[in-house]
Amino acid sequence: MGIIDKLNKDFESRVRLGIMSILLVNDWIDFTEMKSLMDITDGNLASHSSALEKSEYIEVKKEFVGKKPKTSYRVTNKGRIAFNEHINYLEKLLKRNN
Repeated sequence: MGIIDKLNKDFESRVRLGIMSILLVNDWIDFTEMKSLMDITDGNLASHSSALEKSEYIEVKKEFVGKKPKTSYRVTNKGRIAFNEHINYLEKLLKRNN
């Protein structure tokens, strides 16, 4: 099995890479801020965050602030480990090709 085979398919999307990168350096971040940082649509963020939640890489918290719904995200330990492994394999792949 080569290094390329060890890359995590869950992180192949640029949106998912962005979500995970943002969550690694923030504790909780809300939907509006994430959407703004990523400059993506509501639907795009919702579908990618849902996929990451399904894989247990992120935790999604839904609550009401006043009468308004608020959705927030944070990375799980499983997500942190998986994403760091993915980045390490990318680095190995880059070093091999330089």
